Amino acid sequence: MLWVAWGQMRRRPAAFAGLAVAMFLAVATVTLFGSLIAAEVTAPASARQPETGPGLMVIAGAFGEIAVLVAFFVVVNALGFALRQQHRELALLRTIAATPRQTRRMVRAQVVMTTVLVSVPGGAVGVVAAHRFLAALQRLGLAPGARVPTTPVPVLAASAVALVVGLAASAVAARRVSRIAPAAALTASATEHGRTGVPRLLLGVAVLVGGGLLLRLAATRPAEEADKAGQASLLASLVLLVAVALLGPLVVRLLVGVMGAPVRRLAPGTGWLADAQLRGYARRLSSAVVPVALLVGLSGTMMIMTRTAEDATGMTGSGVTSATDVWLRQAELALLASFAAVSTLNTLVAATAERRREFALLRLVGATRPQLLRMLGAEAVLTTAVGVLLGALVAGAASAAFSTAVTGSPVPSVPVAACWYVVAGAAALTVPAVVVTGLCAVRGPAAELVSGDRG
Repeated sequence: MLWVAWGQMRRRPAAFAGLAVAMFLAVATVTLFGSLIAAEVTAPASARQPETGPGLMVIAGAFGEIAVLVAFFVVVNALGFALRQQHRELALLRTIAATPRQTRRMVRAQVVMTTVLVSVPGGAVGVVAAHRFLAALQRLGLAPGARVPTTPVPVLAASAVALVVGLAASAVAARRVSRIAPAAALTASATEHGRTGVPRLLLGVAVLVGGGLLLRLAATRPAEEADKAGQASLLASLVLLVAVALLGPLVVRLLVGVMGAPVRRLAPGTGWLADAQLRGYARRLSSAVVPVALLVGLSGTMMIMTRTAEDATGMTGSGVTSATDVWLRQAELALLASFAAVSTLNTLVAATAERRREFALLRLVGATRPQLLRMLGAEAVLTTAVGVLLGALVAGAASAAFSTAVTGSPVPSVPVAACWYVVAGAAALTVPAVVVTGLCAVRGPAAELVSGDRG
């Protein structure tokens, strides 16, 4: 099965490149904060109890908690997408007598190979990032005697954690195609007809309720515990985004039905086709929407909470603790936005590149390349709009809970210009990525692409 797994990865380079990048980021992130914890443990006793500001363990815990969760959220989303892209091949293997156990073993082999490929470079980047992160903290007067130890433990731990998360996610993702009959699996791989499963809906509702409880926890914190309220609000935003991912196919189908109406009127031909494609392939659309919602939701939550806290406390940035708070917020925002941006690009490029055969079929029935590009442009606009809307709802709920805790009012201070920059950034990532990748995907003889079944 190893050679079959490797052959599948070579056949679907776009999808597995996205998974490799996500795994790379996860390993680098866990290595970064693991190295900071190792620096705290090996530091002299005097450096472990700083006179001013938080210690390395506190920073690594508070800062790294959300970053690591986001990194693995990106991994799970990328892995699920990569497996959905090879659903047809897995179904074909079932029809030629491959057992469910062999299918799951092949998927596990793909996860192991991807993790092994990215462990060394990801760990190296994480160690370098830890040195720079610690140096920046020391310039602010924190952890003066600490140093990142020369040990492979953080890299090995990061690789092991990434592998465990990947294997767990692959077991869930591969369960559907490996449990149903081979003929049914092949039929299901060709379409997305059918409703979202009841277990997934129930899990999505349960996660949504959990996010609501975290919002309540954040909103009821006293004003002097603003940091705890902020952590709870940010964690709640991530939990709500997980609920969006679980309920995504159902939610995006409903939203596209409403938001696609203006597109259908403005462009009766390509707009109607774009709307039909998005609603007909809701799972594929959900995979594309979730990273956009992640980018907007987390960035918006961080920026609104920061502005609300500054307005509530009158913080000017003077002093070691104040400067540290400002720097940590900016660094966390940059890291989370980078994760979300990479996830968005990975998913959109892979999802569009894998539609070569679909585009070729449309060309065979009379669609021209300009029409296909206009259709992709309309799809990209709708994808951006749905993702921005869902992300804005998550950011609004999380920042309202934080504002209630620190100001007593559910209306936060919103940096309008910065939020518009986030929306513009999401559009700048989504639309060009889809259109440029589509421009490459519509090249070549249509009949050859269809007969060769190249994806």
